Amino acid sequence: MGFDMNRKIKIAITQLDVTPTAYEIKLGKAEALIRQAVPQGAQLVVLPELFTSGYVYQQANFDAAESKDGPTAQRMKQLSRDLNIHLAGSYLLRDGKHIYNALFLFAPDGQFWRYDKNYPWGWERAYFRGGKDICVAETALGRIGLMLCWDVPHAKLWQKYAGQVDMIVACTCPPNISDAMYSFADGTNIKSDQMGPLFGKLIHSAEQVFIKTPAQQCAWLGVPYISSTSCGKVSTHLPNPMGSFLGAALSYPKLFRYLAQAKGVTLRADMVEAGRVFDANGSQLTQLFNNMGESVQIAEIELSENKKSIKKQPKPPVSWLAYFVSDFLLRMVSIGTYRRAIRKMKIN
Repeated sequence: MGFDMNRKIKIAITQLDVTPTAYEIKLGKAEALIRQAVPQGAQLVVLPELFTSGYVYQQANFDAAESKDGPTAQRMKQLSRDLNIHLAGSYLLRDGKHIYNALFLFAPDGQFWRYDKNYPWGWERAYFRGGKDICVAETALGRIGLMLCWDVPHAKLWQKYAGQVDMIVACTCPPNISDAMYSFADGTNIKSDQMGPLFGKLIHSAEQVFIKTPAQQCAWLGVPYISSTSCGKVSTHLPNPMGSFLGAALSYPKLFRYLAQAKGVTLRADMVEAGRVFDANGSQLTQLFNNMGESVQIAEIELSENKKSIKKQPKPPVSWLAYFVSDFLLRMVSIGTYRRAIRKMKIN
């Protein structure tokens, strides 16, 4: 879909508290932020990842999954139409025999696009599976490429969008796992940097993943990057905690002392300040801070048909350990939880 050679549009990034609460409360808070953004001229509003359920590792995630024509999709479609905006947000979706973390983008005319998170982060694989395709939404605002959170540091995904999009929209909800606290029933607390060299080297890696990488990669593509997020603090048990701590202990034997208590461990982590807008040069236009609470920020982005020539893609500034821990180690200890739940649910 074509548009004028140089065009400016107003977008809104939003931030919702990550704590799980009643569905209607979550939806109501999201709608309130959308309605704050519209009078400020927002043409595109981006809600956080999993904005209707919050972020937690628990069995209730399976019950929260909706059908593609469920209440969240219907409400997003209605708001997009009534307020004459494009609206993006993700929630857990039941589709066939599986559950996905699906990002939906609705246009005012009722048209919509769906993108399934390609790279579930570590423990997330206990609750949904990954998608396999990109999504280029041909909208009246331009061609929009979609991503979800841990997708962002994967260079192959950015490469697939090269030359295909006018902007990248990402819904995120990342706990700062690399700087988390693990609390045990006997009152013992250990930080991520006390879990041995494997995890210690990941401390403060969130900046590499959610700030430096999107700034670098959107400048390479020559398109703006728009990302929503969540705020507050995650407090959650873990899927297969014994397997998780056993995997960590194999690289750092001192952790074996915690195995007997691993089942009841609670993870607590602040949310990463991942809500940001970068222009086509990778310069930041605005951001959301954790201490702002539930809020919305407006930015004006410029789209251009005269994009930079696609040169060699730079490598994201993310340690190989981050990919190993998320895409292999924690995925392996989590996938069994998902498979068992799906067999019991008998999703049609």
